[in-house]
Amino acid sequence: MSRPLPLHRGVSGMRNLSNSNDFWDSEVKDKTEKEDLDRNRASDQSYLSLRFPFRLLCPDNSPSKYGITENGFASDPFSVGSPRSRHKLTVLFLKLSLVVIVILALTGSFWWTLSISTLSRGHIFHGYRRLQEQLVLDLWDIGELSLGASRMKEIDFCPEESENHIPCFNISENLALGYSDGSEYDRQCGQGSRQSCLVLPPVNYKIPLRWPTGRDVIWVANVKITGQEVFTSGSLTKRMMMLEEEQISFRSASLMFDGVEDYSHQIAEMIGLRNESNFIQAGVRTILDIGCGYGSFGAHLFSKQLLTMCIANYESSGSQVQLTLERGLPAMIGSFNSKQLPYPSLSFDMLHCARCGIDWDEKDGIFLIEVDRVLKPGGYFVWTSPLTNVQSFLRNKEKQRRWNFVRDFAENLCWELMSQQEETVLWKKTSKKNCYNSRKPGSGPPICSKGQDVESPYYRPLQNCIGGTHSRRWLPIEERPTWPSRSNLNKNELALYGLHSEELNEDTTDSRTAVRNYWSLLSPLIFSDHPKRPGEEDPSPPYNMLRNVLDMNARYGGLNAALLEAGKSVWVMNVVPTSGPNYLPLILDRGYVGVLHDWCEAFPTYPRTYDMVHADGLLSLETSQHRRCTMLDLFTEIDRLLRPEGWILIRDAAPLVESARALTTRLKWDARIIEIESNSDERLLICQKPFFKKQAM
Repeated sequence: MSRPLPLHRGVSGMRNLSNSNDFWDSEVKDKTEKEDLDRNRASDQSYLSLRFPFRLLCPDNSPSKYGITENGFASDPFSVGSPRSRHKLTVLFLKLSLVVIVILALTGSFWWTLSISTLSRGHIFHGYRRLQEQLVLDLWDIGELSLGASRMKEIDFCPEESENHIPCFNISENLALGYSDGSEYDRQCGQGSRQSCLVLPPVNYKIPLRWPTGRDVIWVANVKITGQEVFTSGSLTKRMMMLEEEQISFRSASLMFDGVEDYSHQIAEMIGLRNESNFIQAGVRTILDIGCGYGSFGAHLFSKQLLTMCIANYESSGSQVQLTLERGLPAMIGSFNSKQLPYPSLSFDMLHCARCGIDWDEKDGIFLIEVDRVLKPGGYFVWTSPLTNVQSFLRNKEKQRRWNFVRDFAENLCWELMSQQEETVLWKKTSKKNCYNSRKPGSGPPICSKGQDVESPYYRPLQNCIGGTHSRRWLPIEERPTWPSRSNLNKNELALYGLHSEELNEDTTDSRTAVRNYWSLLSPLIFSDHPKRPGEEDPSPPYNMLRNVLDMNARYGGLNAALLEAGKSVWVMNVVPTSGPNYLPLILDRGYVGVLHDWCEAFPTYPRTYDMVHADGLLSLETSQHRRCTMLDLFTEIDRLLRPEGWILIRDAAPLVESARALTTRLKWDARIIEIESNSDERLLICQKPFFKKQAM
């Protein structure tokens, strides 16, 4: 619609004729106004045509001042007879041309925008994801700031009695709550079990010696143990140690025992092998050592490419787990008392118990059922105990009764008694499922139903039925590829875990690149205080600069594989968070060790355990869940697990890494952010925990 314009008096056909002078004046005035109107018409129409280019598409039906004759009737603006009409046609043609040009321009712009949007859909999605992550972080920061400046100060140090404390393991508190019959040693994680302070190392703490020296010699001030506990320890492998002035030395030979080498050689012969070097050829790679003493059995077998995981009860002093980890060997707190271990069914090639303190005949054999669950088909159970010595049966009928129960129960589990020599007995688990159906009715525990047979339980109560029989991973160890070939699974094997070979290959490639980058980045940081000549490059870090590595979000075990492939003398605790996809069965089947864990709870180990903690994508995983813990809770737990001067590597989305960097000042960590790739939305946060020395009182 055209805007309303003021009416002109000369256009009106109604005039007063009673006075001639008035008529003359009126006529002269009308003529003058008409000439002015004619002079302005062309310029007015040109102005309107530019201001309203679409006017022709929407004609205005209201009377216009340009189409009214002297007698008040509308004239035909498109009459062809006059020059003015031809001028109007020319203007109309120009207007139509302008409209066509505008339409073509808009159409082209629309298709160009559509094509760009289609090609950039992935970038738009990533941008949207970054916005979501930033929103979560902004809300978290607002919550932190709303609590006042007191929340931003540095975290205080814990009292001295906490230097070896493990949240979730409090025997006195468990006894007060009514736990008994061994369950007081179990893990009990409540809301108040978190630690909100930084654990200081003991007085006179020293950085552990590098591997392999640190395997045989540790600083006595680094662990909580007394001389009396050293000399009176009853475990077979505990006795192979000597207490010196400042050090504990572990020896493979002792007057009290022929040596761990002879012992492992004996086990190999009982299987039918020449020596322990042939364990690999028999399908044995991973061993669960129950009540491991101080890890001497696993330390010896490590040189044979065997990986031994030590588990033992929580001990406030003289801990088997603490000393084993201090030696640079795999270990964690684990108990058979009332809950299933946090390992999948069919996880280990061998289970070993040398005077481990477990009464296998108690609770109707339920502990042996748990051994059967985590043991792979065709795997071995080795038990060394005075109870198994045949000569003692003649003098003690009670021992004979207990041995008979274990022997008969093992037979009902379809275990084959392969050999018995002095105090050591060796069984082999069946490789055939039909053995369970061929048992006599009512003999032995039943097979778990599908509902009971959970493949990866997380501290679930012990089950009184045989588990693992419904798993697609039921494959005898002698039919599996031997180490190290078993770490590279083929297409058909990966299908058991719901994976494609491309996914594992991509993870392997990324991990190889990451390990190369980590080593090159840590090199100048570790040796930055060493004198060097101008222009001289920093020396490469030694292959054994790290030993105990914790991967908090292990995925498929790619970091573990890349470290071993690069020749690094490390072992990796592969942790699969309960909040994400569970590929722990894959990790264990590849020949590595790992565990399922909820990172809102304390990890089952002692303070100052690991040389390096690695977290790739963990912050994104945890923030995507409705978690009951904060990022600060997670970092406080990392600080507890890390040795002084240990390293933290956090790789994640840039906004999350920036927030993590802000928290490191509260933890007193030295930190820096590294840009991984120029076109990547991820960042790498490298931190080092300082060595705060506590002064002796």
